[in-house]
Amino acid sequence: MSTTRRQILARSSALGAGIVFAGAVPELFAGTAAAAPAAPYEPRPGHGSGGAGYGPLVPDPDGLLDLPKGFRYRVLSREGDTLRSGEGKVPSHHDGMAAFPGRGRHASGRDRRVHLVRNHENRPTVAHRVPAVEGLTYDPMGMGGCTALELDARHRVLGERVAIAGTSTNCAGGHTPWHTWLTCEENEDKAGTNGYTKDHGFIFEVDPYDPRRTGAVPLTAMGRFQHEAIAVDPDSGVVYETEDAFDRPFGLFYRFRPHKPLGGRGSLRAGGRLEAMRVPDVPDLSVVQEPGTVFDAIEWAPVPDPLARHTPVRLQDFGRRGITHAQKLEGCYWGGRCVYFVSSFAKRANGSAADHFGQVWRYDPKRRRLTLVVVFGPRTDVQLPGESPDNITLAPGGGLMVCEDGEGAQYVFGVTPGGDVYPMARGRQNIGTPDKPEWGEFAGVTFSPDHRTMYVNVYTPGTTFAVTGPWRR
Repeated sequence: MSTTRRQILARSSALGAGIVFAGAVPELFAGTAAAAPAAPYEPRPGHGSGGAGYGPLVPDPDGLLDLPKGFRYRVLSREGDTLRSGEGKVPSHHDGMAAFPGRGRHASGRDRRVHLVRNHENRPTVAHRVPAVEGLTYDPMGMGGCTALELDARHRVLGERVAIAGTSTNCAGGHTPWHTWLTCEENEDKAGTNGYTKDHGFIFEVDPYDPRRTGAVPLTAMGRFQHEAIAVDPDSGVVYETEDAFDRPFGLFYRFRPHKPLGGRGSLRAGGRLEAMRVPDVPDLSVVQEPGTVFDAIEWAPVPDPLARHTPVRLQDFGRRGITHAQKLEGCYWGGRCVYFVSSFAKRANGSAADHFGQVWRYDPKRRRLTLVVVFGPRTDVQLPGESPDNITLAPGGGLMVCEDGEGAQYVFGVTPGGDVYPMARGRQNIGTPDKPEWGEFAGVTFSPDHRTMYVNVYTPGTTFAVTGPWRR
C-alpha cells in the first residue's frame, strides 16, 4: 500500500476520497449475512474523530506506538533481547500470532493467564534467528519458527521460549478448535537450496502450552507450497489453506480432508486428502469483478503430488478441465458456516487476467457455493496501487482490526460493520533515517480470550505490544 493510498485513508472524510467497498461489507464480520450486491460504501463525516472508532491518535512521547486517548500499551518483547527461557535472543521479524486462554486452576475459579504463539518470518539473512533447541528443531539451517509467551492477568511476561525452530519464512497460519496453532512456511525451497538440509513449504502444529507435545513434525499430507493462512471448519474438521504466490503461476485455494477430523492435538499427522478448488470455466478469479457473483457446484480436484517432489503443486496437471488460480491469496478465516479468503490484489503486469484492488470471497461448503463478497479500491484515482489488508482479526466492538503492509507510515486500522475505516494505532519506530524515515509494518493482530486486550506485532524491529483501553463490546 503506497503512502498516497495511506494518506487517502487517513483524510477520507475531509477530502471526500477513500476506499470504495462494493458488496456485502457487514457479512465480513457477522459471517451470516446474505451475499446480495450492494452500493459502493464511502466513509461518512466524522471518520476517525468519534463518529467511528476511538478518536484521533495521540503522539507517544516514547516514540513507539500512537494510540487514541484512554488506551495504553505495554511492550512485551523486543527482538534481540534475551528470551526468558535463556535459549538465546528474541528472534527477528515478528509476524502472525494467536492468543489462547490459560488452562490452570486458581483460587478465583478461573485462569486469566494468556498464551501467545508468535511467528517469525525469518530467511537465511536474518539478524536474529529462532534459536535451535533440541527436540523442537526441524532443519538446523532454518532460521524461522515460533516463540511462545505466557502472560499473567496484568500482561506481565511470565515466560518466553522457543516453540518450534528450524523452519523458514513463517508468515501466517491459524488456530485450531482444540487450541493449537498451525504455523505456515511461505517458502518451498528444497533440501540443498539456500543451505537448507530439508525440504520446506509445510505446515507445522504448535502447542501453545507445551511445545514439546507437538515437536517439529511437518504435516506433509497438507501439502508443500507457499503457504499463507488456514481456517478450520469447526463442524467437519476440514482445513482450508491459501497459497501466497505473487508471480505466475499464481496460487490455489485448497482444502485438506483429514483422516481423523477434529481429533485434537496431533491428529493431523494421521494424514488426509489434499484438494484444490476448481471453479468451472474460471481459470483465474481476477476476471470476476461484480460483488455478489455466485458460482454453484464448485469442484475440488485431488492434488496429484502434495509433496511437490518434481513440480510445484500449482503447476501440476489437474486434467483436461484445469484448475483455478488467483494472485496473492492471503487471509483466511472461518465465519458462521463459511470460510472467507482474500486475494490481496491482481495486476495484469504480473500476469493476471484482470486487475483488481482486492477481493474477499466466501465459500459455503454445504451448498458448494462460492461468492465474491467484497471488492474494494480507491475512489478518486484508479492508478493508486491499493491492496487488501494483511493480517486481520475480529474486534470486540464488531468489525475488524487490520494490519497495514506497505511504504510510508504504518497503521492498524479498524473497519466497522458499516464500512467506516478509522486509525487504531500508528507505529513510531523509525528504521530509516531522519531525512528518509521508514516504519516497520504491523502484523499478527489478535485479541485476548476476554476481548480486553489487543496484541499486535511490529515486524521490524520485532516488537510485541499489549494494548488495553475502553474497547467497545
